[in-house]
Amino acid sequence: MSDKPSDLLPEGLEDRLPQSAAAAARIENAVMGVLASHGYDRVRPPLIEFEGSMARRMDGLKTRNMFRFTDPRSLRTLALRGDITAQVGRIAATSLAAAPRPLRLSYAGMVARMLGDQLDPRREWLQLGAELVGSDSIAAAGEVVEIAIAALGAAGATGISVDFTLPDLVETLADSEYPLSPEQRVAVRRELDAKDAGALREVGGEAYMPLLYAAGPFGDAVAKLRALDAGGALASRIAALEEIAARVDGRARLTLDPTERHGFEYQSWFGFTLYAEGLRGALGRGGTYKIGGSGEVATGFSLFPEMLVEAVKADEKLGNRLFLPLGHDRAAAMQMRGLGWRTVAALSSDDDGAALGCSHVLDGGEAKPLS
Repeated sequence: MSDKPSDLLPEGLEDRLPQSAAAAARIENAVMGVLASHGYDRVRPPLIEFEGSMARRMDGLKTRNMFRFTDPRSLRTLALRGDITAQVGRIAATSLAAAPRPLRLSYAGMVARMLGDQLDPRREWLQLGAELVGSDSIAAAGEVVEIAIAALGAAGATGISVDFTLPDLVETLADSEYPLSPEQRVAVRRELDAKDAGALREVGGEAYMPLLYAAGPFGDAVAKLRALDAGGALASRIAALEEIAARVDGRARLTLDPTERHGFEYQSWFGFTLYAEGLRGALGRGGTYKIGGSGEVATGFSLFPEMLVEAVKADEKLGNRLFLPLGHDRAAAMQMRGLGWRTVAALSSDDDGAALGCSHVLDGGEAKPLS
């Protein structure tokens, strides 16, 4: 006697049922519409690439967390993408290398990773985003933050907040007014990440202690950061943050955590995280970086709207359904679809419009409520 096959999905994977699928599609369309309206042209890279190609295009990209297997044709290692940003970097550096800069590209697609995390065991996500290739200027960063906020708003997120960070902060200070050895830099970054004041002092990072408290509402945090920067090494960074913040002031709540590095493995001087009211965890991240292999600078952001999908799917409208009885007027049905109705045609006399989720029936060329 053989066991019946299991229909369970692997941990961290799930089916999207109609309302969830509709919510995800609406959010994707809304975000991509905003990006298109700002001049970002959509590209669609493949789901699978050579592992080495992905890894070399983005510093800090962890291919060990990607699903990998051997290509039966080339016998090289392939990887199922875990981040589309690196693929867009490859496109910019190869197929679109001769395109005018700055180059504005957008994308949407699914990504997968071998493991989730403690806060979110999910292993498959929808990733939406935009990359502005050829510039990591203050103007580029301001544009990207502004568009990211607009895209989230169009998707239905409310109470949006943006948390700025300076991924290379320790390196900037260690090269100037607060010198550190290479070993100390690693230790100081580690303890700043852990927010451990005692350990930070033990590794020789006492001068960096004020950074632990230079976080919070943007205005207050910037003032604390400026007070720390007695030698002026951060003056240009602080001015840049203030210029970006002024551009999006009033559109989102702004905060600053200058030492935050989680999720910013490949960003350079500027990074930001996006949140929304009532949703757990970050909805997206962005910042400035260099494309591996070509060394070209870029600025961009990625949204992972799964939590937003979960929050709105119960209220997602699937549209009014119109039942078409046997022998219905096909021309009238086509006209009703043109007016936005979703028609459900009877396949037999046993079909019941109400049971099939219809609110109206086509009768005499008109939509009439089902009693």
